[in-house]
Amino acid sequence: MNVTAQLQQHVVRVRTRARAIVLLLATPLAAGLALLAWRIAGLAPAVALAVLACGCAVLIAMRRARGFDHSWLARALDAGRVDMDDSAALLFAPPTTLPPLQQLQRERLQARIQADPSMPAPTPWPARALAAAWVGGALLVAAALWWPESAPRTAASATTRASGAAVDATPVLQSQTLEITAPAYTGQAPRTQAELDAQAPAGATLRWTLRFAPQPRELALQLHDGREIAFVREDEAWVATLPLEQSWLYRIAVDGDTDRVLARAQPWRLDAVPDRPPEIRVRTPEATLSTYARGQRSWPLVFEASDDHGVAADARLRITVTRGSGEGITFEDRVLTLRGRGDARLTTFATTLDPVALGIEEGGDLVAQLEVRDTRAPTPQTARSASLILRWPPPAPVDADGLEGLARDVLPAYFRSQRQIIIDAEALLAERSRIEPSAFEARSDALGVDQRILRLRYGQFLGEESEGGARPPPTADAEPSPPPRKPLPIDDFGQSDVPAAGHADGENHDDHDHDAPGHDPDHAPGAHHDHDHDHGPQDATTFGRAEDVLSTFGHTHDLPEAATLLDPATREVLRAALGEMWQSELQLRQHAPRAALPYANRALELIKQVQQADRIYLARVGSRLPPVDFSRRLGGERAGIAPRLASAAEAGDTDVPAVAWSALAWNDTADLAALVAWAQDHPRQVDDPLALLSAVDALQRDPACGACRQALRGQLWRVLQRPLAAPARRLAIDPIGARYLDALQEDAP
Repeated sequence: MNVTAQLQQHVVRVRTRARAIVLLLATPLAAGLALLAWRIAGLAPAVALAVLACGCAVLIAMRRARGFDHSWLARALDAGRVDMDDSAALLFAPPTTLPPLQQLQRERLQARIQADPSMPAPTPWPARALAAAWVGGALLVAAALWWPESAPRTAASATTRASGAAVDATPVLQSQTLEITAPAYTGQAPRTQAELDAQAPAGATLRWTLRFAPQPRELALQLHDGREIAFVREDEAWVATLPLEQSWLYRIAVDGDTDRVLARAQPWRLDAVPDRPPEIRVRTPEATLSTYARGQRSWPLVFEASDDHGVAADARLRITVTRGSGEGITFEDRVLTLRGRGDARLTTFATTLDPVALGIEEGGDLVAQLEVRDTRAPTPQTARSASLILRWPPPAPVDADGLEGLARDVLPAYFRSQRQIIIDAEALLAERSRIEPSAFEARSDALGVDQRILRLRYGQFLGEESEGGARPPPTADAEPSPPPRKPLPIDDFGQSDVPAAGHADGENHDDHDHDAPGHDPDHAPGAHHDHDHDHGPQDATTFGRAEDVLSTFGHTHDLPEAATLLDPATREVLRAALGEMWQSELQLRQHAPRAALPYANRALELIKQVQQADRIYLARVGSRLPPVDFSRRLGGERAGIAPRLASAAEAGDTDVPAVAWSALAWNDTADLAALVAWAQDHPRQVDDPLALLSAVDALQRDPACGACRQALRGQLWRVLQRPLAAPARRLAIDPIGARYLDALQEDAP
């Protein structure tokens, strides 16, 4: 054996003795303390104390052994042997890194060790310390054996000795596991956790496995709505299964008592994460409306679909080709199947359409819309992209010249119809709990602007004044400018909400500086306007023509064409629709879309009445009405008549959160059952429904808890509807103000 191996072997022997000394000192003390803890507190604290003591002993032993390394041995050799010449450190240095003189000295030291292999003595055994440790451990064991047995162990041993005798012992939860199996379409692997709070995809299967000692008679899972799911005993474990379709609060009841398992004030939460529908973004083209160029043979379309769990590999592209104009428009629909590329969660669908092969004609449209499905089973969710329109502009009329011919070549502007404003307002209310208040107010204000634009378009047919910016005063060198063209609103079906009789949209209107919602009520639609105000004159094109002079220096509020095409009854209906639009716009600009919906719906009904007023429907076949059964007339029979559902106002629908909040504020008895039912029926109006239900549960368990009442009030405050700001009342006139008013009266002429 060479010298290096001898030195390494000696270091290992010294480290082993150092570890053994520490462990021999700690073992009796740790065993005695663990046995004493077992007699006093039970098995679990004893095991914890034993593991902690053993861990500390091992750490100390490892730290102690690390001190005996090569540096220690070099110092010990230099101190114990004179022949080392204080150069023992050279024995542990790599020979290749030493200069020739040090290599020669290292060889001499190795030769001396081979001649005399004596090594420094390791740490001696601490006899007195070892004796004291073992005596102390023996004393601790004796104290543990002398200590009286605790009550739980006495009851458990009595139960064991009684061999099945009925003893009223509290079951203790020994272990708990919750296995979560997500739906197969999510691609998530099953997982197991020890926590009883869980968050899993909707449709997942939850499986609880609990172990008790001693065994309870029955075990149940109590949900927050009062339902119970019984546990089934399998050998020594209790098992329960629940399909997670919605979020729940739950407790575990042992022998019908929810307080016998764990001392926990709040119930456990099961959060069901819903599967979001796919989202589609249009990458190509950038605009939804494109213009067809004569001879164009390709129209590239690129869509990008994303989903939280994956998009189906194929998608349907709906293509609609429109031909004709007016009442003679025809539609041709077809469907193409597209294959996606890329990851399942972010898929790209691309294709190139041939407008000529699809049959586009001059004056017609080619509309494309992608429909995508996700992988949810058994009912996948679908999403549709925005409609992409390729328009072939109609030919200019033969008699169109000058500015009118140029105006007809411009595509009409698109803006929201009344139906779309209602849909967007309802969507905004549904998303209110998931977006920031500033974003909610901005979107509501934008809807109010869209409502204003739509109201101004319809107001043209009644001679309403536009509410744009004021025109500058005319000058002598000013050049005449063509009047702006007013586009017509287009609804979701490609048809205008404006009556068929009012399609003349090129008329000239005066621009007046009226405010947006909140201006003088006299300027509201349907109100009488005072036209006694100035208008800037326009340049007359022909000297001496009465029409040009009147249009330049006069003030015409009515469209000559529209005024003769609408009968008085239809004009009154349209005037009422404008009034409802103005009220809807007012509420939307004040960030109250819920209050604007009734006005918007009534405006849509009135608009449809105006549309139907000037249309004539011809039956393609002879109509055959069913004969009247005179035997049932005036008989009072209500069989076969569907009951009319009462509206929320007729049914007396109350604001349950506001009533409960007021009752809690005055320390009255709140209807907590009605509050729970409201929270389950309106989950989207609450940021965290389970937190609200948990606060209700805490108050139900302890009605006298003041902190529970305050916590529930805090949860309800988030869902209360904020009242509209009311105008401040005038203060009473003080003596100084009275003298000031009297002085004004005296100075008045």
